[in-house]
Amino acid sequence: MSGLELKVPPDVVWLAVGVIMWLASKLTPGLAVTLLLRRLVAAACVVVGVGLIVGARVVLDRAHTTWHPTEPECTTILVSGGVFRFSRNPTYLGMLLVLVGWGVVLANPLAFVLSAVFALWMSRFQIRPEERVLSVLLGQEYRDYASGVRRWV
Repeated sequence: MSGLELKVPPDVVWLAVGVIMWLASKLTPGLAVTLLLRRLVAAACVVVGVGLIVGARVVLDRAHTTWHPTEPECTTILVSGGVFRFSRNPTYLGMLLVLVGWGVVLANPLAFVLSAVFALWMSRFQIRPEERVLSVLLGQEYRDYASGVRRWV
């Protein structure tokens, strides 16, 4: 399974899980939740999620370092400001929040399970391999940052 590390771009995993969530909602019974409540919760999740994704990419661009997730070895500097003060992986956290918002819209229990599958996939095949590379590349500076900022939140 280690052959999958850093191979599948997170955007592809994210979109695939979103499509699978939609298919699952068509094939399994949903939850009875009022439409207004679903819309409000979903909108909050999506707005915060997209804000994290955009915020992370803006901070990385301003630092003139890569945000390309399958090439962490191209990192030129440790970015610890902006949304990276609260999460070492704000982009992936944002993606997860958007999926949770999509799950709320779909009102389907299986959709929430699939959101958790996304988080597990990202942790195993994206985040941990990135952390290994960054630890070697950036040394003690990265290890100090990692010890003070949580992986997700």
